[in-house]
Amino acid sequence: MKKIKEIFTRVKELQHTDNEDITDLIWPLICYSPKFPPRLPQQQLLDESAPFTLEVNDLHFSHSILKFNGFTWGNGSRKVLITHGWSSKGADFIDLITALRTIDDLQIIAFDAPGNGSSDGELSNLLLFVEAVKAVIYTYGAPDVMIGHSLGVMANTLAIKETGIKPSLLINITPMVNLKENFIATMNNADVPQAAQDKFFESFNKIFDVPTSYFNLADIYKADIAQKHWLAYDREDKMAPFSYTQELLNRHAAITSKEYPDATHERIIKDPRLIADVLELVKNKQ
Repeated sequence: MKKIKEIFTRVKELQHTDNEDITDLIWPLICYSPKFPPRLPQQQLLDESAPFTLEVNDLHFSHSILKFNGFTWGNGSRKVLITHGWSSKGADFIDLITALRTIDDLQIIAFDAPGNGSSDGELSNLLLFVEAVKAVIYTYGAPDVMIGHSLGVMANTLAIKETGIKPSLLINITPMVNLKENFIATMNNADVPQAAQDKFFESFNKIFDVPTSYFNLADIYKADIAQKHWLAYDREDKMAPFSYTQELLNRHAAITSKEYPDATHERIIKDPRLIADVLELVKNKQ
């Protein structure tokens, strides 16, 4: 957390400077994900798992192979894959994983995306999340249930599209719908001038060979990517504004949704109401 504060302060110091170097500072502002070690109960949960390590190729930042860590619980025939959001890790789903372990015949899979949690990587990005999901799918087989939170929702959606799998149940929790608008909000919060923002987006387009506007879940989402679609949201979510979620729901009638008032973007994955509902959804998909 100290490092992201230093990055934020440095960007604000240069807010009135027409300097090319500010673009280099915006990248870590956007793509540095603070890593938080597991708390004792989380570590105890991890100690009960079967850990694994897989690799992804970081084509855009380090230009190297990154190792990322994952964990499984159970050896059931039905697979549940959980994909965390930004600045998070697999163990942050401790309450949901603990609840899911009460269901027979499940194998629960979670991981720390590159640049997050215990995994390699100084900077992270959505495509590294996607590559990690794909690596898990290729190693363990197509999941019956895929659960994503925040950026993890978009990662799951893109991974499904690129692998051609079709889960029986897709659970989306407070999804990050419009990546570009999230970037803009982050830069505005650091008082990044418009000219510098424009330069950053030009740099993004050049590095990733695709505009940030491509990463809009309402555009990417397809009705046939899963048999059943379910989405959880908090209308007052400050991280993923409901207006974008509403656009997603309006354009994709196949998605069943439920509001969790006062859950908040980060704490919703611990909310007892959500955990009870997800448990029931997974049970009913047996």
